[in-house]
Parts: sequence; structure tokens; C-alpha cells
Amino acid sequence: MRKLIVTEFVSLDGVMEAPGGEEGHPHSGWVFDFMSPDQEQFKLQETLDADMLLLGRVTYDGFSAAWPERGGDFAAKMNGMRKVVASTTLEDPEWNNTTVIRDVASEVAALKEEDGGPILVAGSRTLVHSLMEHDLVDEYCLLIFPVVLGSGDRLFPESQDKRSLELVDSRTFSSGVTAQTYRPVRA
Repeated sequence: MRKLIVTEFVSLDGVMEAPGGEEGHPHSGWVFDFMSPDQEQFKLQETLDADMLLLGRVTYDGFSAAWPERGGDFAAKMNGMRKVVASTTLEDPEWNNTTVIRDVASEVAALKEEDGGPILVAGSRTLVHSLMEHDLVDEYCLLIFPVVLGSGDRLFPESQDKRSLELVDSRTFSSGVTAQTYRPVRA
């Protein structure tokens, strides 16, 4: 059975929007103020350890436009690994090794039942909210950046429900960014 890991860049106030330079956000590219070699190595290893990348349509569009043109170990893994996109509109994905799913709850549950390594979900806020709603997330790997943005879409949606998480790992990079890994506490 595969583990589904939501891996995100978030600000101290929980914003996950526009970390990499997306147009139209007042703080676009906010992660670039805090990069370090040890942090980059952590993200590389996380990606190398994964067997599959699960993305929402908006994140897929950004990734598929950027990664095929890049080189290096990280890009080679991103371009070569199996990718699954949750979308109701995408018909013919062009990025290598990409398939489309329509029914997140049942199709992601089936992906998790397969043999293999972890499934990573990066960005993809709407998809992540759906995965949370259907209790499909096994771990959250949050790279928490020491910045308060004050506005932007947040990782965890507004909800009347309390979600308890257990901290299972924590490390601090030379940039001041912390990687915190949490698992949902299930009754």
C-alpha cells in the first residue's frame, strides 16, 4: 500500500499560494528569500524516494510548462516519474508519463492500494482540500518559511471540524526554514 504525502511550502501564517513566482500574487516567489543547499537536498531526496506525483490541474499546468525544459537530478526525476492529474477538463496531457483521473475519492484510494513507494502531492490546494475531506492524506511534510505574508490561499481550509495531527519529524535548515512532518491522528 502506498503512502500519500502532501508536501508543501507554507508561510508562518499558513499561506501556500504563489511560492515560486506565479503572476498576480503580491508576494509571488516568497520562498526564494530562504533557499539553502541543505533544504534543496531535502527536497531532492523526498522526490527521489517517491514513485508518483499527484497534482491538481493548475499545479500540473505550471509544472508541465516548467520541468520538461530543465536539467539535473531533480528535473530528471520529475520528468520521468509517473504523474496523475485530478481534472474534470484535461483531456490529453502532454507531459511524459501523465494520466488523468476524474473521481478523486475513489481513484486516489485505488492508487494508494497499489504496491510501490510514496505518492507526493505538491501545491494543488483544491485537490489537497478534497484529499483531506476524504481522509486520504497519510502525512503532511510542511516546509515552514519564517515569513508572514498576511494574504493568500492557505493550506488548511476554513472548517468547523478539528483535525488532530501528530508531529513525527522536525528539522531546521540553515535558511531558518523548518521541515515538519505530521500524521493525522485517526480514531
